[in-house]
Amino acid sequence: MGSAEKKYDFIVVGAGPAGCTLAAGLAKSAQRPHVLLLEAGGRNDDRRLRVDGKRWTTYMEEQGLNWGYKTTPQEHCNGRELDYSRGKGLGGGSAINFGVFTVGAKDDYDEWAAGVDDETFGWKQMQTRFKDLEAFNGTIVRPEHQKYANTVAADHGQTGGLRIGYAENWEDDLSTVLDAFEEAGYQRNFDHNSGNPLGMALTINSAGQGKRTTAADLLVDAPGNLSIVTDSPVQRVILDGKTAVGVDTGNKKYFASRDVILSAGSLDTPKILMHSGIGPADDLHKYNIPVIQDLPALGKGLRDHYFVPLILARKPETTDRNTFFLNPTAMEGAMKQWEETNTGQWTRYGCQLGTGWFKSDRITSSPEFAALPQDVQDFMNRDTIPHYEMLTHIPMHFFAPDMFKDDYSYVGLAAFMMNAQSRGEVTLQSSDPNTPLLFNPRFLEDPFDRRACIEIYRHLLEVSRAPTFAKDTVSTLIGPASDSDEDILTFWKDFLSSSWHMTGTAKMGRTGDKEAVVDRSFKVMGVQGLRVADMSVVPVLTNNHTQATAYVTGATAADVLVREYGLDQ
Repeated sequence: MGSAEKKYDFIVVGAGPAGCTLAAGLAKSAQRPHVLLLEAGGRNDDRRLRVDGKRWTTYMEEQGLNWGYKTTPQEHCNGRELDYSRGKGLGGGSAINFGVFTVGAKDDYDEWAAGVDDETFGWKQMQTRFKDLEAFNGTIVRPEHQKYANTVAADHGQTGGLRIGYAENWEDDLSTVLDAFEEAGYQRNFDHNSGNPLGMALTINSAGQGKRTTAADLLVDAPGNLSIVTDSPVQRVILDGKTAVGVDTGNKKYFASRDVILSAGSLDTPKILMHSGIGPADDLHKYNIPVIQDLPALGKGLRDHYFVPLILARKPETTDRNTFFLNPTAMEGAMKQWEETNTGQWTRYGCQLGTGWFKSDRITSSPEFAALPQDVQDFMNRDTIPHYEMLTHIPMHFFAPDMFKDDYSYVGLAAFMMNAQSRGEVTLQSSDPNTPLLFNPRFLEDPFDRRACIEIYRHLLEVSRAPTFAKDTVSTLIGPASDSDEDILTFWKDFLSSSWHMTGTAKMGRTGDKEAVVDRSFKVMGVQGLRVADMSVVPVLTNNHTQATAYVTGATAADVLVREYGLDQ
């Protein structure tokens, strides 16, 4: 454990995917520097938090694992305040997310590299880091399911600390839904983590051997020079002039001889910086915070993915879900089995999904697309960049239990918006460092986003009407009133949810970039000894579920620091 007197080489603030990866990477380098990993929440070491089939409820049920944030009222979502959950404790967001492990498109990372003029962030190097992180299991148990996935060994790693792969047992109707996409004319993708996510794929999960995988797994074999202190929310960075020398939790101060690295995420890293006197000067003055470094871009540029569901009642014979969820004895027995062997029905129900990313000619032929800047159009027309995502087998009964008291015969589909053009912000609302910032993602503000959402959902409706699938659909439980533009957009406004993929509030950029907060070495501009390594710095909203991007951001920061300080010597 750390103490107030000891000085560390590096302090990493935040033990989510980026922070755990970075801290472990630094600590394991040849020189074995002394690294302190500070986490605001607890240790999250209750084994029952890892039940694979309960990945959907952890964020709601477990006290102390979720900051419980909400957005500001969203103007284009009928004034709704939306859930903006953030993970708390070791593992961060990976301790409460839904277990989808997708790396995105290679063009995402090449765009990042081009934007900062550094191939460190290009796909070739990023893919190597992904492979180093993972222990991938691509086994498909049942012969009739072999057609849905065919991974290439060269695209995956086997020796990393993160167990990822496919669930051993699937629900009965998963193959039926995957086939419906093919019948509707959508190509199949045999591995969405190859660098090209386009097509309908079998989802790779952040789980293995019946257990959820979280970032805390990267700390299991950490050497003794890594100290981990939990229940210690950092309030501000300690500065000596314009040099960071440590952090203050309000109760203790910790000091670093080399660097302080903030990895608290897109919603909380800006808060720590602002309360340290770093950020938009006008906002800091408003709350009587002395300005150390005026960085007007801090907190701006918030981007996120968001989605809406399509829930269809199905004929009872399409799924055996009723035999489990209508039987408390079966569920209790399955939990006992999991506790003993990590096997059983809690490693089947809700544990394997289908995921697909697609392009849409209807989107790119729209006037709203034509009105976008040319560089944005060019990016969205690149070979591996999708316009939207579709996901199958959302277990809606966990989120709306009153709808399914008597019958669990349904299928849950979802449409996700990729490459939304709306930009939000996070801003101060208090001089108290324990008060969260205000979070305003401005969902659906941009006209392009509204047009794209209409076309995306119309595609999802078309898939649901594929004949061999539609013959077993009884009714629509959650969906728009009609196929009209107006009703589809109204549905988005009423049902849109964040995907919790908040990105870009402390953007990385070239020196002189007025929209940037950190440079390509993760250094906060104008401040010495202070860096940021989390999703707040990522300048591209990658086309995936962004826990994977957070992991690789931490791994990249570790590589940069190890190289800069010669820690591998």
